[in-house]
Amino acid sequence: MQPAFPIRYRMLGLLFGLSFVNYLLRNNFSVAQPAVSDEFSLTATEFGWILASFNVAYALFQIPGGAWTDRRGVRYALAIISVTWGVLTLLTGFVPSLFAASTTGALVALAAVRFLMGVTHAPMFTGACGAIANWFPRSAWAFGNASLTAGLTLGQAALGPLVTWLIIQYGWRASFYLLAPLGFIGAAVWWVFVRDKPREHPKVGAGELALIESGHDVSGAPAAGPASLGAVLRQRNLMLLAAAYFSMNYVFYMYAQWLYVYLVQARGFTLLESGWLYALPFMVGALLAVVGGLVCDALCRRIGVTWGCRLPALTGLILVAVLLLAGVYANSAFTAVALLTLCFGFTQFTEGAFWSASTYAGGSQTATAGGIMNTGGNLVGVLAPAMGWLVDDFGWLVAFASGSFFAVLSAVLWLFVRLDDQSSAGA
Repeated sequence: MQPAFPIRYRMLGLLFGLSFVNYLLRNNFSVAQPAVSDEFSLTATEFGWILASFNVAYALFQIPGGAWTDRRGVRYALAIISVTWGVLTLLTGFVPSLFAASTTGALVALAAVRFLMGVTHAPMFTGACGAIANWFPRSAWAFGNASLTAGLTLGQAALGPLVTWLIIQYGWRASFYLLAPLGFIGAAVWWVFVRDKPREHPKVGAGELALIESGHDVSGAPAAGPASLGAVLRQRNLMLLAAAYFSMNYVFYMYAQWLYVYLVQARGFTLLESGWLYALPFMVGALLAVVGGLVCDALCRRIGVTWGCRLPALTGLILVAVLLLAGVYANSAFTAVALLTLCFGFTQFTEGAFWSASTYAGGSQTATAGGIMNTGGNLVGVLAPAMGWLVDDFGWLVAFASGSFFAVLSAVLWLFVRLDDQSSAGA
C-alpha cells in the first residue's frame, strides 16, 4: 500500500532533525564563551583561536568529507559522524579540566577538541546535499536544501535560550554533558529509517519513484555534471560559488560565533536576555530560508537555472549589506536587534540558491561539489582570530560593519556564475 505521506518528505524531516542537532552541538561552545573565558582568563583574541581550530578543520575536510560520503553513502556516513558529535561534545566539557592549571593548557586542550569536532561535522551538509539530489526531483532541490538550512538555523536559535539556561542552572560543563546524547539518538534514528537512494527503500512506491527520478540518470542519480573528482575540481562555476559562499559566510560566522557576546558587551543586555534575543535572527532565518528555496525553485522553472538561482542570491546579499550597516549604527539597542535580525534572515534567504546551484554544477558528484563550495564557505572561519582582534582593537561597530563589504563582494561574484550549460563538465 502506498504511504499516505511521501517517503521523501519523511527523509527530509530526518535530515531537518540532524541539521538541528548538528548546529546545537557544534555552536553551543560560542554561547559558553563568557563562562569559559572567565574561568580560564581568555581574551577575545585567544578565544578566537579556539573557534578558528574548528573552522579550519571544518573547511579542510569539506572535500574529503564529501568524497567519502559519495563513496560510502549518506546512510552510513551521517550515522557515523553523528555518533562522533556526541562523543566530542562530552569531551568538550571534560578535557579542559585536565589542563586547567594554565590558560595555555586549557586553550590548547579546547582547540584540539574543537579541531576534531570540525573534522566530524564537515561531511554533514555535503552529504545532506547529496541526499536531497537523490531523493528529490530537480524542481525541488532548492526547497530541499533550504529546509536543511531551516533546521540548522533553528538549532542555532535554540542555543541562546537553551544553553544559557543550562549554564546558569548547572554550569557550562554540564550543559555539554546534557546535550551530548542528542548525537547518539540522531545517529540511531537515521540508520534505522533512511536508505541511500529511494529505489532502495521498501516503502517508496512506483509513482513516487518516477517523480523523484525525473531528470535523473538510469541509476537514479542526478543527471549530467562532471564524471570524476578531477572534473569537479575544474568546475569554474564551483570556484565562483565557493568564493561567493566564503564572502556570504563571513556574515554567518559573525552571527553564529560573536552575536551573543556582542549583545552582552556592546548592547548591554543581560546573559538571559541575550540568550533569548540571540535566537531571533535564527528563527527569522529559518523562515526566510524556506521562502528563498521556494522562490529559487519557482524562478528556475520560469526563467532558467542561471537567473533562477542568481536573482534570490543577489536580492538577499544586497539587503544583508544594507541592514547590517543600519543595525550596527542604530542608537537604540532594540532597533539594532530588529535590523540585525532581518539582516541575518536574508543571509539564509540565499542558501537555497547556493546549494541548488552546487547541485546543478555537480550532477552525480553532488556531495563532492557541495564540499568544494562549502570549503570556500567555511575557510572564512579562519578569520575568527581577526574578528577577535577587530573587537579588541577597534570595537564592535567596526568588527560588525566589515560584514557589509563581504556581502557586496558575494553579490558581485554571483554575476559571473552561469549554470544553464551544465551538460558540459568544464563549464
